[in-house]
Amino acid sequence: MRTEQNLTRLDRVFARLDREPERPAHIDVPKMSRHRVALFLATLAFYLAIVWLVVITSWLVRLDWLVMFFRPYQQWSHIHWFVDYYVVLGQRGPTAVMVAAWLGWRSWRQHTLRPLLTLGASLLLLNLTVGAAKLGMGRLGPHYATTIGSNEMGLGGDIFPSGHTANAVVTWGILAYLASTPRARRWLSALSAVTSLGVGLATVYLGTHWLSDVVLGWAAGLLILLALPWCEPLIARAEVAIFDLRDRWRDRRAGTAPVPAPAPAGPVAVPVSLASGAPAQEEASAAREPAAPARSPRAPVYLTPGPHTTRSERTPVTPVGSRRPPHSDRLPRGTAASAARPLPGG
Repeated sequence: MRTEQNLTRLDRVFARLDREPERPAHIDVPKMSRHRVALFLATLAFYLAIVWLVVITSWLVRLDWLVMFFRPYQQWSHIHWFVDYYVVLGQRGPTAVMVAAWLGWRSWRQHTLRPLLTLGASLLLLNLTVGAAKLGMGRLGPHYATTIGSNEMGLGGDIFPSGHTANAVVTWGILAYLASTPRARRWLSALSAVTSLGVGLATVYLGTHWLSDVVLGWAAGLLILLALPWCEPLIARAEVAIFDLRDRWRDRRAGTAPVPAPAPAGPVAVPVSLASGAPAQEEASAAREPAAPARSPRAPVYLTPGPHTTRSERTPVTPVGSRRPPHSDRLPRGTAASAARPLPGG
C-alpha cells in the first residue's frame, strides 16, 4: 500500500521556494555607495533645516498659515471627491496590503524572501522614526490650531511630519528599490515620486496637514529609502535564519512521526525437532524475539514482559466459563481408580 505525506500550505510554499537553491543572477542588491551616502547626508541636513525653521517660527510657518487661510478645499470644491479617494494611497493599511501582495508574488517567482523582508524592515523603520518625531514635537494640525501665526509645537499633536506623505514615499518607493533592471527602477522611481507628491498635496488640500508637514514627510520617507542598503546584511541573515528554523521544524516533525513497520511477506516456518522437543522450541522462540517490534517504554500491565516459557512447560488451565458440566465421578486418566472401574458387561 502506497502512503503519501500530507503537506500543509506552508510546506508547499517553502517547497516552491526550494526549487531553485540560489537567487537569480540578474537580481542585484543595492550597495551603500558614496553617491548614496552623499544623498543621505544632504537629505538629513534638509530634514533638520525644516525642523529648525518651524521651531523658530520662521517664514515657513507664515507660509503654512497663508495656505491654511486660502482653504483649497473651498477654492476647488469640485475635485473634493477625487482627493478623498486619492489620499488613500498614503494610508498605511491599504497601501501595505497592496504592495505586500505584489512583493509576495515576487518572492514566489524569485524563490527568495528578500522582497517581503525588505518591506517589513522599511515599515519598521518608518514607524520608529516618524512615530518618534510625531510624538516628540507634538505639533497640532490646522483644524486644531490655537494661536494664529504660532508654530503649534509641543501641544500634544501628532502631525509633524506627515505620516501619509512619508508612508507614500516608502511604500511606493520600495517597488523602485527592489526593481530588477535599471530601466524598471527609473520608471518606478518616477511613479512613486509623483504618487507621494500627490498624496502630500492632497493632505494640504483637505486641511489635515501644514505644508511644512508634507515637506518634512517627503524628507523622512526618502531618508528611509536611502538607508535601506545598511539593512541588507541583517535582511540576509534573517532570511537564512527563517529557512534554518523551517528545516529544524521539519526535521523535528519527521523525527516524531510514527514510522509504520513493514508487513512480513508470509508466515515463517520454523523447523521443529521431534527428538529434542522443548529445547528446539526454545531456540526457535529465541530466534524470533529480535524480529518482534519494540515495546513502548510504558507498556500496559497485561503486556509487561516476564520469564519466557515454552508451551510444553506451561500448566494447562481450564478456561474460565467452560460450558462442560461438572462430573464428580470422572477421574484423571492413568490413575488407579480408572483401572478399578468395572468393564461394561462384566
